Amino acid sequence: MSMRLKGYLSTCISVCLTLFGLSVITFFIGRVMPTDPVLAAVGDNAPESVVERVRHEMGLDQPLWMQFLHYLNQLAHGDLGRSALTSNLVTSDIARYFPATLELATAAIIIAALVGIPLGVWAATRQGSWIDQTIRVVCLAGHSLPVFVLALLSLLIFYSALGIAPGPGRQDIIYQDMIPQVTGLLTVDSLLAGDTGAFWDALAHMVQPVLILAYFSMAYITRMTRTFMLNALGGEYIITARAKGLSASRVIWKHAFPTVGVQLITVLALTYAGLLEGAVVTENVFSWPGLGQYLTVSLMNADMNPVIGSTLLIGAIYVLLNLFADLLYRLLDPRVK
Repeated sequence: MSMRLKGYLSTCISVCLTLFGLSVITFFIGRVMPTDPVLAAVGDNAPESVVERVRHEMGLDQPLWMQFLHYLNQLAHGDLGRSALTSNLVTSDIARYFPATLELATAAIIIAALVGIPLGVWAATRQGSWIDQTIRVVCLAGHSLPVFVLALLSLLIFYSALGIAPGPGRQDIIYQDMIPQVTGLLTVDSLLAGDTGAFWDALAHMVQPVLILAYFSMAYITRMTRTFMLNALGGEYIITARAKGLSASRVIWKHAFPTVGVQLITVLALTYAGLLEGAVVTENVFSWPGLGQYLTVSLMNADMNPVIGSTLLIGAIYVLLNLFADLLYRLLDPRVK
């Protein structure tokens, strides 16, 4: 068995063990929470007989190890339980709310990468200059300011004071429920339906939350790109390339950046996963009907099945994106065995 194949096998085993550990953690989160899932389902004033019947139906009167085996069996069949708040299956609720979060995160990571990577390269090639210092200050502000502060300031200035941006929500009321859901991505579904008015309205509502998430992510991507580029530009092969009389742009983009690009794969993958998870605050400020708002509302109402299901999904996304980045890293970098 080749070293590369052994590496892939080891990575897959590690991922499986991580997902199993994640399922254990989410199971015990649901059991140690002070809220009673039975009372959340039937209400505090339900008769004792009803409480006991529902507890039996939910399997919560069984030993803990039997509950865990039942939980694993449910996960294997894609069953995350039912939400007491919406009365829907958690899987159907997640399928409804997650595309809104995916739309925000995808647009944000694209903008963050397109802006952050060139800025990081620019800062590294101008180390110590006013350009480098300015970029570092901008990135420090973006990485330090709380997202909810930026979101509230954005609404206050551009929506309330200037009136040049739409208000909270994903769409104006005149377009709500008018576009057939195909992908769940409102901009895509609007184009598929041929409704340009709904498309531009959806795009306008995305601008503020997307730019805030992109700014936060861009700050991190820029800092990492700058660090990677500084290390690359100090390499002996770069000194040799410059000694041969190659142009500065050729040295940067043909020799230094390819090594940085491989390292940035992991940074972008984990940043994207962080956006899918970290959009919780942004979604609540902008009343964005995504997974973050669904998770928050469920938690506030002690509806644990959606909380556990959403946590499991976010954890699985982190693990799978990390696996994807690791496999891509191995393919692109021949030095990695």
